[in-house]
Amino acid sequence: MSTATTSTPALFRPIKLGDITLAHRVVLAPQTRYRADAAHVHTELGVEFYSQRASVPGTLLITEATYISPQASGQPHAPGIWNDAQVAAWKKITDAVHAKGSYIYLQLWALGRTARPELFHEEFPDYPYVSASDIPLSSSPTEIPRALTKEEIKQYVQWYGEAASNAVHHAGFDGVELHGANGYLVDQFLQDVSNKRTDEYGGSIENRARFALEVMDAITAAVGQSKAAIRLSPWSTYQDMRMEDPIPTFTYLVEELKKRYPNLAYLHTITPLAPANEGPKDPSDADFLDKLWAPRAVITTGGYTRDSGLKTAEETGRIIGYGVAFTANPDLPFRLEKNLPLNEVDPTTLFAKETAQGYTTYPFSEEFLEQQQPATKEVATPSAPAATKQLPWMKRIFRRSLRL
Repeated sequence: MSTATTSTPALFRPIKLGDITLAHRVVLAPQTRYRADAAHVHTELGVEFYSQRASVPGTLLITEATYISPQASGQPHAPGIWNDAQVAAWKKITDAVHAKGSYIYLQLWALGRTARPELFHEEFPDYPYVSASDIPLSSSPTEIPRALTKEEIKQYVQWYGEAASNAVHHAGFDGVELHGANGYLVDQFLQDVSNKRTDEYGGSIENRARFALEVMDAITAAVGQSKAAIRLSPWSTYQDMRMEDPIPTFTYLVEELKKRYPNLAYLHTITPLAPANEGPKDPSDADFLDKLWAPRAVITTGGYTRDSGLKTAEETGRIIGYGVAFTANPDLPFRLEKNLPLNEVDPTTLFAKETAQGYTTYPFSEEFLEQQQPATKEVATPSAPAATKQLPWMKRIFRRSLRL
């Protein structure tokens, strides 16, 4: 990319984020793509995918959501970070990203009631299907999760800390992002639509936020504040979420995060303009979390185009996350800076398990390849297409990725 000057648009100017300094503010948003193997271990496909998207030096990549433990899983072909094989596979990926001069954070994930019980119990028959409370998803009303006991909650907190340590101290990640969005376990505790507990983890805002804060305690104790971040989605209706008024709950949580962890790397929010989100009655409240967190670093994702990304970065200084667009354009930061045409994504291949098609097969722009050294050009060439093998149940959820 071009050397930044005072006239350079904010989207393409450097910014410090935790312990690292990004060369620009175009970030790979986390996207579940189901390319790990059946043991939740990434293959060479993952190395190639992330290496391709690290090709513009100084880029931050946030990985797909990654299971902190087998008990926290429940979908096939998503990666984990709890055993040696998984850690070793991720180390190949982080090494490849760092070799390109870029950075990578791991997103820490626990499913709770969003696990698919039949698939979860097929793989792990002895582990319970759990959540904050015994409230099923409307899409599977007969599958009722069991409320976690207080002892089990403490175990989950420990698993988050161990996963963060595995990521940073053993797999070589620059940091970790807690997935607190989109109706997964942390979000299930936080919101009153999914948490009807009567103990210290339910009821009041302070109690419902307790789990998220205890998890952040464990993560920051394991890796330090400057290598930790969190993603939140106050407006999301995905997976039966969205409180009637999310502002008080999320305001309390973010104020506590600011007070307890003043050196967190960033806050990551999803805009209400994204699909499966219902914005506030007052449009000025749409980015209330981003404003609360300022002047600290904020990553915002959700349907950004080049124009809206440029505008938001210029007006607010925020970092812009791109998901589907970055999947389809491995050189996205370069294309956005040069205003080049973008490849269109093929939605039928987004969740095609263990195949290169629609994952590592999107081409770099000719303009990008022309500026590379010959050795770099060879590395940047996409792998040959493979036959698409999309799991039938994945077709029902491909729209989730389009929010990014």
